[in-house]
Amino acid sequence: MMDWTDRHCRVFHRLLTRRALLYTEMLTTGAIIHGDRQRLLGYDASEHPVALQLGGSDPADLAEAARIGADFGYDEININVGCPSDRVKDGRFGACLMAEPDLVARGVAAMKAAVKVPVTVKCRIGIDDQDPEVALDALARAVVAAGADGLVVHARKAWLNGLSPKQNRDVPPLDYDRVYRLKAAMPDVPISINGGIMGIAEAAAHLAHVDGVMLGRAAYQEPWRLLAVDPDIFGEPAQHATMKDVFEAMMPYIADQLAQGTRLHSITRHFVGAFHGVRGARAFRRYLAENGTQHGAGLDVLRAAIALVEVGEPEQAAA
Repeated sequence: MMDWTDRHCRVFHRLLTRRALLYTEMLTTGAIIHGDRQRLLGYDASEHPVALQLGGSDPADLAEAARIGADFGYDEININVGCPSDRVKDGRFGACLMAEPDLVARGVAAMKAAVKVPVTVKCRIGIDDQDPEVALDALARAVVAAGADGLVVHARKAWLNGLSPKQNRDVPPLDYDRVYRLKAAMPDVPISINGGIMGIAEAAAHLAHVDGVMLGRAAYQEPWRLLAVDPDIFGEPAQHATMKDVFEAMMPYIADQLAQGTRLHSITRHFVGAFHGVRGARAFRRYLAENGTQHGAGLDVLRAAIALVEVGEPEQAAA
């Protein structure tokens, strides 16, 4: 979710669910160690619980970046060894590290020695020609032995040679059963599943087999789905009944950000799918696209866009 789940997105998503654990976009260890830490790692206190996701392979750098993240107050540090993009592969982090479980384990051990918060690993079931039965077990057992507090497993192989990252979203097929088998083999290790899960009902079904479910594109592209997380997964009342209520609760944050010089579009770009399936959704998107990018655009633009959405909510209208 690089360039997607930034701080503005996470504040928005937190208003949709109190309980879900939110993740940052993947940040490289080099950027954190040498870059503008406040810009990269700063977040709103409302985001908790929130995990920092790291990309990197050098154990010393991972430990330093984890320490910096923990000092910022993140609730969990996650190392991503599942992202298949060329940008990631060229930097020797992401899914290519599935081929080096011992190196990943050394990174986990270094991070565990550096921080007190949980350290977790996000991975694939394998890459390229690896046998998922062997590759996933090898990685999982190595990182757990090194102290990992849990795994998030994307249930699809990453193809680093021959497929683009976009093609890899659909090919090869998802294999949820492989993740279930890992959980059965490691009953004491918290294991979450990820990949192609489109809604909260699907997530609930997976929870019969694993400990957690990570939503990525579904949560971003149709964020209204998250309104069902608290009542349907945690058995607690939703904090807001409708998307319009969520936006009203978001207004003070947006006003504060605008006062600090943030452009409206930097925030509203995360709202594109908010009313998916409701009459007026297209007009809402168009109005924001045409007016939200203008210099000096303010809350009046967002309010005008919301007013174009007709009665009805996505959770009622969309499948």
